Order: sequence, then structure tokens, then C-alpha cells
Amino acid sequence: MKNPPLDPWLKRYNNILKESDHFYRKAARRLGVPECALWILYTLRAEEPPLTQKRLCQQLLQPKQTINSALKSLEAEGCLTLSAGEDRRTRVITLTEKGADLARRTADRIIQAEQAAFQAMEPEEAEAFLRLFKQYVDHLEAAEPEPETGA
Repeated sequence: MKNPPLDPWLKRYNNILKESDHFYRKAARRLGVPECALWILYTLRAEEPPLTQKRLCQQLLQPKQTINSALKSLEAEGCLTLSAGEDRRTRVITLTEKGADLARRTADRIIQAEQAAFQAMEPEEAEAFLRLFKQYVDHLEAAEPEPETGA
């Protein structure tokens, strides 16, 4: 069975996306933290507190169990605390001093690299990039395939 033809635009996009993913994986490895932990630290630095576990899962678009495992590791290392929120099911995440230091050495460096990448573009280029990428994601969401029935 022959593979369906792949549009050259799609091939270029997929290669660029893989390069972007590779940047973050490589950065996490070089900075000595698991990738999920890096994204948690990043989100804790980028979002306004208080940040709950539920909101963190929504922000990172990751399964609750994946986030929970990474949070437990960071908590065991003394990098953050999980405390009761508004109800017994809500848990608020707070960086400890050790966690804030880790975030400065990891997530903050990623944020600085991202800011430098945007600053290397003209403002109109950055705006166009974000607008068009969002437009692409919206079109992709609209074209999401329905699950197969039967089989």
C-alpha cells in the first residue's frame, strides 16, 4: 500500500516543529532537569500565582498523572510545596527557595532564549508569525478527524 503524498509545506512544517521540540528536549537535558519538570518550572515563572495543579495541567496540556508524577518528584527534592486550595481537591503549587533557584538556573534561561529569538525579529514579523501560527492551529483543530467507528 502506497503512502499518501505529503504536501511539501507540511513536510517543512513538521521538520521545523521537530527542531523546536528538539531545542526544548536538548535544553532540559543540558540544564539537568526532566522535560516535564522544566515545563512546570517555566509555567510557575510565567503565570500569575496562585497556580493550582488543575490549572497547570490545562496550561501544559498534559495528562494529570504526568504532571502529578513530576510535581511529586519536585516536592520530594524540596523544590516546591503542594498545599490545600479553596477546597480539599484543589492543590496550590508554590516554589520553595530551592525551587526558585532551580527555576532561575533552568526555566528563566529558556525564557531568556525565547525572548531573544523574538527580539531578533522585527515586531511586524513576530506579530505575523504568532497570528499565522494561531490561524494554522485553529484550522488544524477544525479539521480534527473523527474517531473511526467499527473496525
